Amino acid sequence: MERFTISLDDDLAHEFDSLIAARGYVNRSEAVRDILRANMDRLRESSDEDAHCVAVLSYVYNHHERELAERLVSVQHAHHDLTVSSMHAHLDHEHCIETVILKGHAREVRAFADAICAERGVRHGSLNLVTVQEAGEHAHAHAHDHRHLTPHL
Repeated sequence: MERFTISLDDDLAHEFDSLIAARGYVNRSEAVRDILRANMDRLRESSDEDAHCVAVLSYVYNHHERELAERLVSVQHAHHDLTVSSMHAHLDHEHCIETVILKGHAREVRAFADAICAERGVRHGSLNLVTVQEAGEHAHAHAHDHRHLTPHL
């Protein structure tokens, strides 16, 4: 493990320590590692058109919105190759939340999420995307036919 030192002005250091406490980090190193991972993920995704990812898309919508549920299902069916699983829950008499687990090329997953969130009546859409790499051929010797995707560490 490599060590490095950074200097922060007092205000930024205090603000960072507040973030660490609020998020429950044990120390500054863990917080810095998470920030670096998130930024490296964004950089990988933006620089690699074919980056693979796993993602979770969550959105809230009013199920009384005219034909919205049917439109959402149509978008999901049109991208069935990206969808791993979905969950639907009722929040109140009008609103539902759906969460969709996705897997595929980052640009296609983002396009899918954008299409869902752009539907009239969808509120509070949020995509959490993590780029992954295909595990090496010899990482796990299995006799089954599927890919192993490993998050960048």
